[in-house]
Amino acid sequence: MKRLLVSILLMLPFTGWAQTFLPLSTGETVKHTYYTLSYNESKEQANWVYYHLTAADVRGKESRTDDFRPDPEVRTRSASLADYSGSGYDRGHLCPAAAMRLNHKSMSETFYLSNMSPQKPDFNRGIWKKLEAQVRSWALMDGDIYVVSGPIFKNDLGVIGPDRITIPGFYYKVVYDPHGAQKMIAFILPNEKGTKTLPEYVVSVDMVEAMTGINFFSELPDSIENKLEAAVNPGAWSFSSATTSTYTASLHHQSKASTTKATTSRQCQAITKSGKRCSRKAEPGSKYCWQHQKK
Repeated sequence: MKRLLVSILLMLPFTGWAQTFLPLSTGETVKHTYYTLSYNESKEQANWVYYHLTAADVRGKESRTDDFRPDPEVRTRSASLADYSGSGYDRGHLCPAAAMRLNHKSMSETFYLSNMSPQKPDFNRGIWKKLEAQVRSWALMDGDIYVVSGPIFKNDLGVIGPDRITIPGFYYKVVYDPHGAQKMIAFILPNEKGTKTLPEYVVSVDMVEAMTGINFFSELPDSIENKLEAAVNPGAWSFSSATTSTYTASLHHQSKASTTKATTSRQCQAITKSGKRCSRKAEPGSKYCWQHQKK
């Protein structure tokens, strides 16, 4: 009977009895009321920012406070306003202000500089903003989701400010929906103007872990975690029409092409030394090409 009960519990969604899924990584963990982050002192920004996003957060009426300021909870001292002044880079939110409209405190907390990362203006105000809006729509649809955002320090673009804040080459966002069959989705986007639709930036959570060294959602049973983190299935998520029109047309074109030639294997998921995804095709039945086959 005990064994049966344990099996049933493992099959249940985690909503209600597991309220936090903090990523595992190096860095100082800083807990605020509405989100938690891991601060990377050498890069002067967060490795990750984790938050539980609810429909109530999104439906809130609180206006932007724009009270950008250092984070007093970071023991080693966070970035300062002077670091971004005149840099040409936006103070890009990792936990978005528009997602924390529940009350004044939730909104104001998003303006700590520990929650910022140097983003190119056409990235922050373009594809990154679209992704943030899409994530909010998922919270409205399902009631609540779990989100982790952060930089990827590959092909970095230099530094800014007296504290020499690293300008990341890429950013990621990972979303876990615990409802129904449970699902995860992850995105990796270069710190530049977006040229694709959101579904075209979808990757596996495993790939984000490989590029960052961060372990996401480790509290889940391994059987569930491994399955969800290996999946690359944007079709399981509802994207707004504005973000999928080009993607849908592309899929239609690929479908027509597949009737005239054999389907090729998918792209290798390995990350090269330069920080880019391997361009070779994966071997049949594997995620990796011949060179990157895991032993």
